[in-house]
Amino acid sequence: MSDLSEDFRLPVACPQCGSHRVRVSKVKNPDDAVFCASCKTRLCLYHEAMDLLRRGPGNETEALLEQAMNRHRP
Repeated sequence: MSDLSEDFRLPVACPQCGSHRVRVSKVKNPDDAVFCASCKTRLCLYHEAMDLLRRGPGNETEALLEQAMNRHRP
């Protein structure tokens, strides 16, 4: 069976565990919930996560980490 979700990295950390890795349904509807991949806390909606990615990282280190983690994203 194939995985029905996709992981990516956000520039902001989970308030519960500090992880930047998040998980969303492969369908990626704008109103799909985005969850922390580590502790499963609901963080935001998919369209809000995409806004965060469009705004970009806070510094150069974050930019390099996101580029490496999200390199498979179109």
